[in-house]
Amino acid sequence: MIDVTIGQYLPGDSVIHKADARVKIITALLFMISVFLCRNYYTMGLVLLLSIAVTTISKIKPKIMLKGLKPIIVIVIFTTVLNLFYGSGEPLVQLGFLKITAQGINNSIFMALRIIILVIFGLILTYTTTPTALTDAMESLMKPLKLFKVDVHSIAMTMTIALRFIPTLVEEVDKIMSAQKSRGADMESGGIFKRVKAVVPVMIPLFVSSFRRANELEYAMECRCYRGGAGRTKMKIMKMSAKDYVLLILSIIYFVGIVLARIFMSKVI
Repeated sequence: MIDVTIGQYLPGDSVIHKADARVKIITALLFMISVFLCRNYYTMGLVLLLSIAVTTISKIKPKIMLKGLKPIIVIVIFTTVLNLFYGSGEPLVQLGFLKITAQGINNSIFMALRIIILVIFGLILTYTTTPTALTDAMESLMKPLKLFKVDVHSIAMTMTIALRFIPTLVEEVDKIMSAQKSRGADMESGGIFKRVKAVVPVMIPLFVSSFRRANELEYAMECRCYRGGAGRTKMKIMKMSAKDYVLLILSIIYFVGIVLARIFMSKVI
C-alpha cells in the first residue's frame, strides 16, 4: 500500500515537465473527454497509443506508472465483471438469470480501458506538475468565475492540498494497519465481510490523524500570515512559450479529429 504514488510530483526535465501547467490541465481534460468519445477499437487504440507516447515523452518509468495504477485494480476488475452482464444479443454463457453476451464482453473491455487510460492521463498531470503550479494554473483557468463572486483561489488551493495529501494518508493507513497487525489483528483471512469489519478499527485512528494534520496545516498557514488569495503575489509568473502554444494546438487538433471520427463512424454504422 505504501507504493501508491497518486498525487506525488516526480521532478524531471522532460518536455512535459517544462510545459505550462495551464496547457497541461487543458490537454489532460481534452484527452480524458476523448476517451469517452471512442466507440470502436480503432479510436480507443489510438488513445491508448497516445497515453503510452505521452508517458514515454514525460520520461516516467513504467514501474512508477504501474504503482500509480495499482490502487484502481480492484475497481477495474469489479467494473469489468459488472459490465459483462450488460449487453443484448445471443447469450454466450448463461448463469441463471444472468447472461454474458458478445456485446457485454465488448462493454467490459471498453470500460476497463477507459478507466485505465483516464488514470494514466491524471497520473501524468500530477507526476509532471508541482502542487504550486497546479494551484496557480487552476486559479488562472477559473478566473472567469470571479465575476460571480466565487473564491477561485480557495477552491484551487483546497483541490491541490487534497491531491497532495493522498500519499500521506495512504502512508498513514499503512502505519495503522501495521500497528494493528502487531497487536494480533487479523485483516487478511476470512471472507469479504470479515475483512471489511476488520478495516473499521483502522478508520477511527485515520480520521483522528487526518483532523490532526489538518489542524497542524491550518496553524502552519496562519504562522506564515496566509489570508487567502486577495492581494497575494506569485513567486513565479506563469508565461506560455511557443512550445506551449504548439502543444495546445496539437491537442485541440487531436480532439477535433476524435470528434470527427466519432461522427463519421456513427454515420457509417
